[in-house]
Formats: sequence, C-alpha cells, structure tokens
Amino acid sequence: MNELKEKFEKEILPALMKAGKYENKLRAPHLEKVVINRGVGEVRENPKAIETSALELAAITGQKPLVRKAKKAISVFKIRADMPIGLKVTLRGKRMYDFVNKLINICLPKIRDFRGVSPKSFDGRGNYTFGVKEQLIFPEVDYEKVDRVRGMDITIVTSTKKDQEARQLLEALGMPFRVST
Repeated sequence: MNELKEKFEKEILPALMKAGKYENKLRAPHLEKVVINRGVGEVRENPKAIETSALELAAITGQKPLVRKAKKAISVFKIRADMPIGLKVTLRGKRMYDFVNKLINICLPKIRDFRGVSPKSFDGRGNYTFGVKEQLIFPEVDYEKVDRVRGMDITIVTSTKKDQEARQLLEALGMPFRVST
C-alpha cells in the first residue's frame, strides 16, 4: 500500500473526523482525483511538440495523457478547429496518491526560492489548483531530452465543498502552504 494513503487512513482520517465531528469516515474530506493539464501552444510551429509533451506527462504520471483539441477556430492565435492544443491526465486511486506523495516530498522542495504554495488558490468548492512552471522538477524527466521548458496546471479535487476543510486535509497530507504576512 502507498505510504501516503496508509498515513491518511491511520493518522489523518481519524484526526479529521475528530476535528470536524464526522460520525462516518466517508463524510470526512478525502482526495477524489488529481487533474494535470498542459497547454501546448507551440504545436502550430512544431507539430512534434504534442508528442514529446505527451511522453513527458506519461512518464511523470504513469498514465497516458488525453489529447485536447480546439473546439473552434481562432484566427488571431492561428488555431484551427480540431487542432491538438493541450494534454490532460486524470489520476485516481493508487496513482493519485503516488503522484501527490511525489509532488509534496520530492518535486515542490526542488523549486528554486520555494516558500510554499499559495493559500489563496482554492476555488470556493474545496478544490485546489496551482501551476508548475517547469517539468524539470519531476525525477522522471530526463534533462537531456527536454527540448523546451513547459509548465502544467495541477488541480487537486477533494470530496468537501468548503475551502477550509480542503486546506486542513491538504495541510495534513503535507502540502507546504505559504505563510501569509
């Protein structure tokens, strides 16, 4: 079993149930899924960009990404309808816990001048979204094979509808929030 999931079930869940006065463990906040999105804007100049980006995301997440296509043409950006413009990966279960554990304990501390993630990035419904500026913080990405530094957006979806409960859950899991001054 994953060490983060084990920690959640043995330590964090009982503490959250006691703090939130939940009688049923299914009512207590927990992680539902993690969604990783990456826009690949340079695909119109470099058609191979979507393939290399998909390989990187597959290595990072352990799951093949879904190619997202433009719904309509936007001439200002030189985008045609049905043109691949991004990638999306949705992680659940074991892969989700593995990814969150790796993100919190390995990747975020690698960021230069890292002072924590913003506590203001909750969406009002208990979900947390933040961006990563470069893929090089992930250990699976080979520095030699990177053609261009690309970022990604990571959304952590929780079962709660309140931002405060979601923040308590993420703090208990080890998410390093920035101390607001």
